[in-house]
Amino acid sequence: MAMSGVKLTEGCMNTYQDIQKSKKHRYAVFVIREGQIDVETVGNRANAYSDFLADLHQKDGEAEDCRYGLYDYEYQFNPDGAESTFKSKIFLMSWCPDSSKIKKKMLYSSSFDTLKRAFVGVHKVIQANDKSECEQGCVEEILRSTDRN
Repeated sequence: MAMSGVKLTEGCMNTYQDIQKSKKHRYAVFVIREGQIDVETVGNRANAYSDFLADLHQKDGEAEDCRYGLYDYEYQFNPDGAESTFKSKIFLMSWCPDSSKIKKKMLYSSSFDTLKRAFVGVHKVIQANDKSECEQGCVEEILRSTDRN
């Protein structure tokens, strides 16, 4: 259990299984409400990375709001001396912008461990506090850094 006492809903685990094993969805965005981490949005397999960012970057009134995002990212891999192949890696992102409310940032930061432990098999965990850290190029660079040539 996380230090914050926030628990996962059953829907979170079902959605994770749908993304990881069944490949039903491209991504999911999670929100903390009523003391639980719950699924807010699920993205279709045909959705683009920009759709994920639009769902992730929500506002709480005037301030930016925090969210967790899970994304099944596919890219072309060109190893040295071999044919290029397509790779798929799932990453988990904690989006806590600097401009969000302090209580929210503390709650999301202290509850992130719950998701990390529950989602076994995530390739990379990314913590983003600025929109530049969420950009596709930046995320792809992080995912590619784990590839072997």
